[in-house]
Amino acid sequence: MIRSLCFCLSLVTAPLLLQAADTPGVKVVSSYGYDDCLQLSNDTTKVVICPKVGGRVLSYSHLGKESLPLPTGGEGWTYQPGQRGGSPIPGRFDIGPETTIPKHPVLWQGVWKGEMIGPRHVRLTSPKDKPTGVQLVRDFTLDEQSSRLDCKQSIINISERTVEYCHWSRTFALGGGIVVIPLTEPSRFPKQYVMYTPAPLINYLPEDENIRTREGFLEILGPPAHPKLGMDTQAGWFAYLMPNDLMFVKQFPVYPDRVYNEVAGLTMSIWYPDRPMVELEPIGPRERLKPGESSSFSETWYLVPQTFPEEDETVDLKAVEKSARSVMTRNLKADR
Repeated sequence: MIRSLCFCLSLVTAPLLLQAADTPGVKVVSSYGYDDCLQLSNDTTKVVICPKVGGRVLSYSHLGKESLPLPTGGEGWTYQPGQRGGSPIPGRFDIGPETTIPKHPVLWQGVWKGEMIGPRHVRLTSPKDKPTGVQLVRDFTLDEQSSRLDCKQSIINISERTVEYCHWSRTFALGGGIVVIPLTEPSRFPKQYVMYTPAPLINYLPEDENIRTREGFLEILGPPAHPKLGMDTQAGWFAYLMPNDLMFVKQFPVYPDRVYNEVAGLTMSIWYPDRPMVELEPIGPRERLKPGESSSFSETWYLVPQTFPEEDETVDLKAVEKSARSVMTRNLKADR
C-alpha cells in the first residue's frame, strides 16, 4: 500500500499524440468507435485501453487470439449524466464493497484522461467523484516480450472525510470456459465458496453440478444455478481456460491479516452467467483513507496457450498449475 498527497496528471492532447511515435510500444489508435484509445504492444501481445468509457480495457490479445468479448451495439457509447444503460466493454475495474458503496457512474462509465508514461506504460485518471469522495488512477504496463500486463489501480481520497473502499476488478473474458482456482486452508466456507442467490441470501452450503473440488482446486465447468460466486482462497492467483485454446491467468496479492470488507469477506469472485462472458474478479482488502491519502492495489494478467479439453475430457489440473506458475515465476525473476 502506498500513501501520497497528490498525483501528477495530464491529458491526451495534440502534443501527446505526436509523442506516440517516440514512445516504444505505445500508440493512439481508433477502436470500437473510439478515436483516442491507447494501444500497448510487443511482438506477441496487444492491449487496447479506452479513456472515454471508465478507463476500461477494450482488447487483450496474444498471438492473434482475443481474450475479451466485444459485443456489437455498444460502439462509441459515452456516459451522459442521468442516462440509463451502459457500455458492454469488458476490461472493467471498480471499487467496492459492492453492496454499500455510493452509486458512482462518473468513475464507472465517465470520460477519463489518458497519459503516455513510458515504454508500454500508460496512465488513466478519472474525474473527481463527489458521492464516493475519491479519484481513481490506473497504470497499465505491458512487458517488453511476454503477455504480462501489470494493472495498478490507485484510490485517492479527495474529500474532507475518512473513506473506506477496496479494489474490485471486473474483467469480462470470453464465455464458455473453465475456471480453475487453487484452494487454501483454512477457509470460512464449508464448500470453499459461497453462492449468491437472489438478495438478500448468500448460500454457504451450495451444491451445483457445474462446480466441483478436485486435487486441491475448485473447478467451475459451466454456468451454475446462480451466477455470482465468492471465494476466500489466499493462493493469490487463478486461471480461466477459454475455448480458443488460450488461458487467462490473474495474479494478485492477498493479505491474511487484513480486513476484507465485501459482505462475505471475499478475496475473489466469479460471475458465470449463461451468456458469452465470464467475469473474473480479484478483490482487495479494505483501505481506510484519511483526507488526502491514497492506496494502490496491483494485479497482473497473463495469456498462455493452453489446449481446451474436449467434451467430457477432464482438465489436467497439474498441467494448468505448472503452466500458470511458469509465467508467474518469470514475473518474480523479472522484478528482482
